[in-house]
Amino acid sequence: MHRILGLILLPLALLSACGPLPQPFRGNPGAEGRRLAAPLAYRIAVPAPSSALLSDAASADFAVAVADALEAAEVPAVAGPPTPLDWRLDITAERAGQGVVPGYAVMDADGKVLGQAQGAAVPLRDWSQSEAKMLREVASRDASVVAGLLSRGEAARRAAETVPFDGAGGPPRVRFTGVRGAPGDGNEALVRRMREFLSTKGLVVQDGAQGAAFAVSGEVSIAPAPAGKQRVEILWRVSRRDGHDLGRAVQLNEVPTGSLNGLWGDVAYVVAEEAAAAVRDIIANAGGLGEAAARRPAPEAANAPTVPAGVTGASSPGSAAPGAARSH
Repeated sequence: MHRILGLILLPLALLSACGPLPQPFRGNPGAEGRRLAAPLAYRIAVPAPSSALLSDAASADFAVAVADALEAAEVPAVAGPPTPLDWRLDITAERAGQGVVPGYAVMDADGKVLGQAQGAAVPLRDWSQSEAKMLREVASRDASVVAGLLSRGEAARRAAETVPFDGAGGPPRVRFTGVRGAPGDGNEALVRRMREFLSTKGLVVQDGAQGAAFAVSGEVSIAPAPAGKQRVEILWRVSRRDGHDLGRAVQLNEVPTGSLNGLWGDVAYVVAEEAAAAVRDIIANAGGLGEAAARRPAPEAANAPTVPAGVTGASSPGSAAPGAARSH
């Protein structure tokens, strides 16, 4: 006989990247939401190069210098690893006689190379010393080379793009990069259910970045808790195509130790049902659904599990069905 896993989810906490938003589930974007409704733009991430003949410290400094130089050229850029929808600038360098030639490759969020170019040679001795002033000078000099690559890549993208990024011509497209950290079959079960529920919220879910205006990812962390329990935290991140972190939805609970080590079943259903609604609200608060769509109630999914009588909280799984999570 299947046993019921007494998992009662606490209400989702929405965390804005710039501080808590008042009444995040009320569909009221406020002044910040109206500002975020502006047309989206890509952002270029500049990770520290690993094949540029520089020390780790100098590589990090050069990435910052290049990002700053691009920002000065009015190109949205940030030093560090890319978010799910960022473009990426890979920097390399190779010996050429008594000089070093830096190379630049622009890639879109799916890893497709959009263009490559080389900067002017730098004397080998100067490159070896890697002084901050020299790195800034090279970054400033080569910023126009990189900007040209980005312009050509953007032009090619616009020529091939058939789906508007701001959702004005149809439902917003969301890149769902999956879930990590869950025990048992939690990652797979949450991915499957989140895809279903996000689709019922007026969002088009896809694996790749092409055409996506937003990105969603999930992360599960589990820590010991008193009285033979575990503290489970599920964090859902929502970001915009320009790399801006729109917000986060957090689900917290304590469950019997090991109770999520097997099949998640209805637990994944309930978690995803609540999380998908929170993701939709974050996107709506950012103006991503359009005013009319944001006010329209999202369609309900069919065949939801029955909630046991007397259970309180945001939502709760029903009696465990075949394949549902079980207490161990």
